[in-house]
Amino acid sequence: MKNWRRKSLIIVLALLFACILLFAFSSVSSTPYTGQSVADAYNISVGQSMFDGDSILGHNRTIEVPLLNNFGFLSHQLLALDFQGILMSLSTGVVPFDFTTVSGEGVDSYGNAKGIDGPGYLTYEGDKLAVKNPDNYVWGYSAPYKLLCKTSTGVDVIEGDKVVQSVPVDQIKHLNYSTDYYDNNTIVSWYNYDAVEGSTFTLEKGMVGFSDGRSDISSQEVPYIFGQDVVDYAAEYPTGSPILLYSGNYTEENGEVYGTSLGSHPEYGDSIREVNARQFVEAWNGTVIPPNSTSSGKDYIYFEAASDAEAPGGSAAHGVCPSARALRAAVLAEGFGLPVGMDGTENAVLYGYNPASGITVTNNHDYPVKINMWTEGSGTGMGIYAQITRYIPNK
Repeated sequence: MKNWRRKSLIIVLALLFACILLFAFSSVSSTPYTGQSVADAYNISVGQSMFDGDSILGHNRTIEVPLLNNFGFLSHQLLALDFQGILMSLSTGVVPFDFTTVSGEGVDSYGNAKGIDGPGYLTYEGDKLAVKNPDNYVWGYSAPYKLLCKTSTGVDVIEGDKVVQSVPVDQIKHLNYSTDYYDNNTIVSWYNYDAVEGSTFTLEKGMVGFSDGRSDISSQEVPYIFGQDVVDYAAEYPTGSPILLYSGNYTEENGEVYGTSLGSHPEYGDSIREVNARQFVEAWNGTVIPPNSTSSGKDYIYFEAASDAEAPGGSAAHGVCPSARALRAAVLAEGFGLPVGMDGTENAVLYGYNPASGITVTNNHDYPVKINMWTEGSGTGMGIYAQITRYIPNK
């Protein structure tokens, strides 16, 4: 019992002594730290995406500063009852940086993100560093990150802003790149028939232009931060499309269903028309448009050509117009403008616009929407339907 009391007394006296030292030497610390100066001095990536527990310093990094000018920094070791750390600082003359001096919301004294739900990001809050929770909705734009660039002798493989490999013409067919949407044959065809010197072919997409101002991310970071579903979605749509990356605390609200039927125009071939109508539905079903953004339908959707003497080139993708009319009705009822590439007539789709990637719809709401399209039945009586789902934020 006496030994326990003696140890307790020693601990209390040690803590009291440490507090006296902290008070006595607090005026010695004269280094004018700010969030900006610390970020600049130690290459802290402001704008980086972060999860709870991540260090703003990155992996396997610490900041240690001279103890003499930063004696007050012992306080966060004291509060953590890190007596071994205190002894180490006293014996070595250096102390871990106390981030409470330059941080606000979401950063602990050791520079770790705390209290973050979802993919947060590091930013400035006045002259402080802060890790913010993601907004209710976070969106960005897909952008080429890894791509091929046609040269006079073959292709360059570019990753980020660096050429990582130069491939001669006779080796392009051996490139080992493929997804659900392209393979080596696609690349060879692009090189031989579509590309001129300087043309590019996107292999992988990163994300840029975030709604909350966070830093751009590479194609390798997208699945880690926002999930593989985002990668798969971005792959289906043209490069540069707006992508809803994160959404939280919302309620789905379905709009009215608008429909039409395929009808019969045997002069264009009703079987071809049915294929094209279904392809239009495939192109637009599941398209999510972030707030105040404009999106097209999916890429890599192909349509059958039907002879039409009035069309440019003598053919057109007949059959898309009934599907387009259903989409147009749903979009206009939502209060959006007439989609680019459409008009208000029965034909609906203007010549010269790809019905999938060429038409665009603008969401003028302050919340995201999703386009739903589907068909029922088959043949000339096939029903075609469109509906808008609203992602209404919860208050």
